[in-house]
Order: sequence, then structure tokens, then C-alpha cells
Amino acid sequence: MPKQTILKNILIWRAKHISHRQFVYLLSILIGFTSGVGAVVLKNLTHFIQHLLEGKLINYYHHAFSFLFPIIGLTLVYLSIKYIIRNKVSHGIPSTLYAISKRKGIMKRYQMFGSLLTAPLTVGFGGSVGLEGPTVATGAAIGSNISRMFHMNQTTRNLLIGCAAAGAMSSIFKAPIAAIIFAIEVFSLDLTIASMLPLLLASLSAILTSYFFFGDDILLPFIIEDKFVISDAPFYIILGVFAAFTSIYFSLVYDKIHSFFHKITSPVKRLMIGGLGLGILIYFIPPLYGEGFDVINNLIAGNPEKALENNIFHLDLTNVWTVILLLVGLVFFKVIASALTFGAGGVGGIFAPTLFMGSIMGNCIAKIINNCGLFNTPISESNFTLVGMAGLLAGVLHAPLTAIFLIAELTSGYELFIPLMLTATISFSITKYFSSHSVYNMELGRKGELITHDKDHAVLTLMDIDKVIETNFIAINPKMNLGEMVQQAVIKSNRNIFPVVNKKNDTLRGVILLDDLRPIMFDQSLYLEVTATDIMQPAPEIINLDKDKMTDIMKKFQDSSAWNLPVTKDGKYYGFISKSKLLTAYRRQLITLQGKQ
Repeated sequence: MPKQTILKNILIWRAKHISHRQFVYLLSILIGFTSGVGAVVLKNLTHFIQHLLEGKLINYYHHAFSFLFPIIGLTLVYLSIKYIIRNKVSHGIPSTLYAISKRKGIMKRYQMFGSLLTAPLTVGFGGSVGLEGPTVATGAAIGSNISRMFHMNQTTRNLLIGCAAAGAMSSIFKAPIAAIIFAIEVFSLDLTIASMLPLLLASLSAILTSYFFFGDDILLPFIIEDKFVISDAPFYIILGVFAAFTSIYFSLVYDKIHSFFHKITSPVKRLMIGGLGLGILIYFIPPLYGEGFDVINNLIAGNPEKALENNIFHLDLTNVWTVILLLVGLVFFKVIASALTFGAGGVGGIFAPTLFMGSIMGNCIAKIINNCGLFNTPISESNFTLVGMAGLLAGVLHAPLTAIFLIAELTSGYELFIPLMLTATISFSITKYFSSHSVYNMELGRKGELITHDKDHAVLTLMDIDKVIETNFIAINPKMNLGEMVQQAVIKSNRNIFPVVNKKNDTLRGVILLDDLRPIMFDQSLYLEVTATDIMQPAPEIINLDKDKMTDIMKKFQDSSAWNLPVTKDGKYYGFISKSKLLTAYRRQLITLQGKQ
């Protein structure tokens, strides 16, 4: 039986026997399972590549040739994208946010396997990025295409993409509650009963899948031994402040390096510059290799010397200040290594680098407090390592609730809930003051194309400008006399506004209202004397299609009190937008967003 017929029969059966809501529940379970499988595949492929590179044949030469591994991996990524995938593989979560904001939740089919192929090559060969972003992107693409296959509307597609994100995070970290909060915070989903249950089902399905394949293994195995005491609160406040400024440093450096590579048009040049830079960094600083979870676990276990034993300078690690200096260096260079990986064309995410930097930062702060000689009571370095991760997650990702619940779930308890809340809140608040957008949505936020929890802004962002532009206006040449305007424009048009357009270059000179013509249009003695230039007036506002977003357009209507505004594109007259059509489109999009179709 043809595939189309099978799908048609499924859709008919579903329409007869299952309600829309029940079907969404079933799809959310399916998408949670596929996201979990995607996480398993990505992790196993990456570990397989790392095992090959660090095996007996290469292990002896590993340090001497470690600077070559990133170049080899990034070259394989470049060749895979060019000859196998044949499409650009964008960064995981930013590409998913773009699909929600500008593509109505539609993700192309190649995105379902693009990251599965390229992310393990990037990270396995030493790319200093994480696998969480590609896992989310893979699950999101699967969710988007499944929802399209079953003819789900835009609201449901976006919800199922959120389910995929929750499933991916739940599978990776075995933190189902944090995964749900992550989907709500990062993807700006509305927290309602209609959305909560699908997210819960997807997260549950994914974590069960993870347990089936990975058993009880978790990325950050740790049980809290040192309880929180109120006397430590000031130190956690200090940690929150340092986390905020480290987050700002992360965002600034990442953005600067991203902008630098964006100016380089040749992908081969980007590959060589980024690959060589990353290789040199990893050669001198081996802990920057890959995701870095081994370093994090050594810090949590209280063994920083093990994480730093391969330092090229062979420094004395029995001196605590030497250890602190090396750890500060890791915080400083990790974001540079991650940005170089992305700049060279690597595929990965920033979640793991954020955890890496946060853990080291927290550990450094604790070591400085314990060894500066100013305080009598020592503080828990392992607790500060964990809380530091939450502080940086809250600042870099602008997701404080995700940060709090993720670390709480990873530690199998809520003993650190108060310091987690304290540090994450301070870090987020300070970072938000200096940087209004997270690293994930920095580019979309600058363009005004980001979906947020602000319902009005979300509706305007999702509206399609092209669908509200009207082009059935008769243009008038500036040299036309009154008689020509009456015969060629007024009589033939059913509109009450006429754009005055220069025929040579199609530039807009002004507008003429029917009210401007009505007092003189029946006086034939003026037909040859009065020209369009005499009676035209400047437009109250002009909409520039090249740079104005829907929020800008709505503001121009509000400020000008006009009912029609002209539109230009590439400096040329393009058409008009009417306030009535704009408000009608707004209402329809609002209904769609609320899922009332």
C-alpha cells in the first residue's frame, strides 16, 4: 500500500476515534522517545570517535598531535556538509528559535540528521562545544516534521518542538522537571494545562528511553554531603555577582568572535583560522578538549589536580594558588575555544561550555575564600562548584529556573535550593541589566524577530508582513497635470490615496489624497495648470521593508495616526499597508497563537 494512502487512512481513523488533544498527547510521547533516541545516538557516536582517537595506537602521540585533531574533525564536518548534507547545519537552539519565530515552526528534513552526523565529528575530534544543542535541534526537527506530516497547525507545531527540547534535555541530564522548565523558558512557551501535559509526557518518555539505554549513569554523579548554613549566604551572593560578570564576559567574547568569522566569506578560510586557533589552544590547555565533563566531575569530587595534571608548563599542583591560576585560565579560554569551534564551522552547543566555566568559576571562588586567610570557617568547594554552574547558566542562557532545577535534580535533592536561588537570581538580574538577550537569541533579538512571553510582541513577530501589503494603488507621475490625474488615476481607481512615484527610478516622492483633489477636480480650467507636484504632500511615515519589523510598523501607525502608509523596498515604492488590514491580520494571528483554530 502506498505511503500516502497509509497516512491518509491514519488521519481518517484519528479524526473518527481520537480527539485533537489526545492525538497531541500521543505525538508528544512519540517525540519524547525520538528525542531520547537522538541523544543516545549522538552520545554514543561521539564517545566512539573519542575512544578511537584515545586508543592504544594514538594515545602515545595524543598530546603531540592534539592540535591536529580539531582541524581533522572540522574538515570532516565541512566535507560532510558540502557533499553529503548539502545544506547549512546551523547551531542547534538558535536555529530552532529561528524556525519558531520566522518559519512558523517548520524545520527542513535534513535538520533531522544533519546534527547527528556533524556534532559527533566536531566534539569527538576535540571541538570545545557540547552535544545538548544538536540533540535539541535534532529532536525539534523530528517534532516539526512529524507535526507537519499529521497536518498540525502552527501553535501545535511550536508546542511539539518544545516537547522535543524537553525530551532532549530530560534524556541527557535525567532531569525531567528542569527539562520542562527549559522548554518553557528558552522557547517562550505558554504555561497552560494544554501545554503542560504534552511537555510532561515528552519529558517522561525521553527519560525512560535514557534509562533503557544508559541505565543509572548520569553526567554529573554527586550526592550532597555539606549542607547549606545561613552564614554562607554572603559568599553565595558574592558568587552570584562573579557569575554575572563571567556571563557578561562569555556573551561579549562569543559575540565578538562570531562577528569576526561572519565577515569572512570563505568557509575554507574560516576552517583554517578557527581550526588552527582551536588546535593551538588545546595543545597548550588540554582540558579544553571536547565537552569537559571529566573536568567538572573531578572538581566536584575535590580532585582539581587530576583535571590539571597535563598542563604544558608542568607547574607544581601542590600549591593551591597555582591551581587557582590554572583554573582561572580555563574560565578565560573556554569561551574562546568554543567560539573558535563555531567560527570554523563546527556544530555543537554552548550548554556544556557554560557548565564547564560555571563549575570552575565556583570552585575558584571557594578556593580563594578558603585560602585567603580572612575567614575562619571553610566553605564547601563542591557545593560552590555546583552552584557556580547554576549561576552561569542563569546568566548566559537567561534561564534562572532551568539552572536552579537542573542542579537540584542532578544532586538528587533540594539541600542547595536556597543558595541556588540566591546565586541564580543575582546572576540573572545583573546580566539582564547589561545584556537584554541571551547567547541563544542574541541575533534574533537584535533584529526584533524573537518570540517572547510578551503576547503582543509574539503576535507581531509571527505576523507575515508581505501578507498585509497591498499593491493595487495607481501611481501618479510627479509631472502629471490635474486632467491626467483625473483621467488616468481617479476614474480608474477605487482607492482614496495615490502614491507619487518617479518613473525613472521608482522612488516615492509623496502621496496625494482624494480629499486633496476633490475641491479642484471638477474645475477644468485648472486641468493644465495644476501638476501633481503642486498638490502632493509628504507621507506621514514610510515603511522600509528592508529594515522595519512588524513592531516598528505598528509604532509608525500609532505615532502618525494614519490609516494608510506607503511601503518601500530597496529604495523603491512597493505598495501600501492599511491599518484596518494590519489589525485584522493581528487578530487572526492572536487567535492562531492561542490555539483556537
